[in-house]
Amino acid sequence: MQSLYFFAASLCFILGLGHSIVGERYILIPLLRHTDLPKMLGGTEFTARTLRFSWHLTSVAWWGSGALFCYMALGRISPATVAGILAGVFLISATVTFVASRGRHLAWLLFLAVGIIALYGARA
Repeated sequence: MQSLYFFAASLCFILGLGHSIVGERYILIPLLRHTDLPKMLGGTEFTARTLRFSWHLTSVAWWGSGALFCYMALGRISPATVAGILAGVFLISATVTFVASRGRHLAWLLFLAVGIIALYGARA
């Protein structure tokens, strides 16, 4: 089972990398060249930034899943380990969302709250 978990972890990391690279090149860049994007919060820049960071946050979640599979393969999985990995995923998501949206996309607050709760749980 250990080798299957490592294989699943590898696939998660490859999936996240491929999703970000291929998606950026073949989906996001062509999509964001359009001049008819919806205007949110005053303009299309917010729309474009939201599409971009949302796309890449999916990769972060898959990398977090890959980390969980690695720890499962090593037999080192505990609630504290799971909470620590999830804290990392959500704190990175909060940071990316806050920076990319300049604080205007309020999901960063929820990501931050979940990340802090998970971090607290990992340390408790």
